[in-house]
Amino acid sequence: MPKVREKEWTVMVYLAGDNNLDSAGVIDLKEMKKVGSTEQINVIAQFDREGKDIATNRYYIRKGGTLAKDVVGSLGETNMGDPRVLDDFIKWGIKNYPAEHYLVVVWNHGNGWNDENVYRVARNMMKLNIKRRGEVVLPAKGAPKDSVSIRRIRAIGGKKFRHALFHTSIMKAITIRGIAYDDDAQDFLDNIEMKRLLASTKKILKRKIDILGMDACMMSMAEVVYQLRDSVSLTVGSEEVEPGDGWPYDRILAKLAKKPAMTPNELATTIVNEYVASYPANSGVTQSACDLSKAGLLASGVDQLADVLNGHLSDAAVRATVIECRLQTQAYDTPDYIDLYDFCNLLESKTGFDDIRAACSAVKNMIQRDGVVIRSGYKGKNVKHSNGLSIYFPQKSLSSLYATLDFTKRTSWGQFLERCISYTRRPD
Repeated sequence: MPKVREKEWTVMVYLAGDNNLDSAGVIDLKEMKKVGSTEQINVIAQFDREGKDIATNRYYIRKGGTLAKDVVGSLGETNMGDPRVLDDFIKWGIKNYPAEHYLVVVWNHGNGWNDENVYRVARNMMKLNIKRRGEVVLPAKGAPKDSVSIRRIRAIGGKKFRHALFHTSIMKAITIRGIAYDDDAQDFLDNIEMKRLLASTKKILKRKIDILGMDACMMSMAEVVYQLRDSVSLTVGSEEVEPGDGWPYDRILAKLAKKPAMTPNELATTIVNEYVASYPANSGVTQSACDLSKAGLLASGVDQLADVLNGHLSDAAVRATVIECRLQTQAYDTPDYIDLYDFCNLLESKTGFDDIRAACSAVKNMIQRDGVVIRSGYKGKNVKHSNGLSIYFPQKSLSSLYATLDFTKRTSWGQFLERCISYTRRPD
């Protein structure tokens, strides 16, 4: 293990590639090697490749040469869907590659949990038999316990739950009664796991992580920003699904190598700019950087908006306006996630009530003028009303797990959603 003096930045990339993203992980590591570590920058990575018995390797990325020569540790087979493995990687990086600033990137592209992954969790880890029409079709390894239906497995492994980052999310989705296919609960569970993990990191570092980069899907949300506020200074992530190419690591690292004394705000802004610039004009990509020190301000604004709306929802005309704005607001691959600024902008322009307009204007100012979002960008007409931060606004049912989030506990947004849905739900 090379001893490295404290540098300006340590960039840690956690590549969970033991899935259909294996080849994408190799490509991204090669992108990193176009720049590599420098006198002022450490670039380290942990990569779990696809395959049952393939070791997870840790790398100190150098410019040029082969990836094999950059290996500084081999961990054997790991489950990088376990948040404890990510926790260990971050602490290892802090101890062995100290720096003034840290960028931690959780790499997944939001497609790590397919049917095969869910089957593996259910059968191998949870010892559940897989049943179809009452008959066991896939017996669990070891002593069989309970059963789970193949229909539920396919639902969890489908379009919605593929965005889960950790296997613990899948385990809860399999076992907790009432989590339906369209609950979109995977992100909320992951945020709870991330909060615990990063709180542990903060104790070691004795300060917040400078930037948490989420090279995954749809993580730039008000709920995420508030959940991680105590352990992270800035986040960089996407409101929309990320394409398989993910971040342009060569372009980002080249800019950082040219100016290693970048502040965290400068680097976060650079990541957004380079990400958006790396995609063609109509690619439908989004990326944004958020200042988590403003998370409390944002929560206060959303809380006030929810209180005002709750006070007017008994008015059928107001409900109709809210629902119209909700339907017109910029939405994403998971339709229950909408752009917060766009919703407020539409509602402000359509309502006849001064208190609603004032509350909408306040939230908009917090996002842009006051700097909750310090930089955002997009490419593509399908995402042209993106402003950097989405929020949960389901139309049919509220996830049973939404109440567990800090944001829901702090604000009246969850109560507003419940009331709004209750008015639009067909009577029994």
